Amino acid sequence: MNLQWYNTLNKPFLTPPAKIFMPAWMVLYILIFTSLLLYMNAKTTENKTLGYIAFIIQLILNFSWSPVFFQFQNIGLSFIIILLLTISIIVTIIYFSRVSKISAILLIPYLLWAIFAMYLNYGIMKLN
Repeated sequence: MNLQWYNTLNKPFLTPPAKIFMPAWMVLYILIFTSLLLYMNAKTTENKTLGYIAFIIQLILNFSWSPVFFQFQNIGLSFIIILLLTISIIVTIIYFSRVSKISAILLIPYLLWAIFAMYLNYGIMKLN
């Protein structure tokens, strides 16, 4: 990650220090993959295929945001990615809730963080 470039950007109010992001993501990834494990192991007659597809889409979007923002320094495209990520997390929560309420609930902090990240990304886009 090019934090030197990031550090030169004007950032919106409520931007946390950079050192907060790594521990926050560690906790979120534990919740995300615990949610997936609960979904995978849930005994149900419900077809899980759409839940898996939604999960994979949100994971691809999640992993694509950082390179687009930090390496390619494309703030506009990264905003589109975070918007699509937020929508895909909501869709994943909906599908997961049909099989395991707990797996869906575990994704709520992730959704809240994505909404917050969308605010930050939008603010950086507007201020720069």
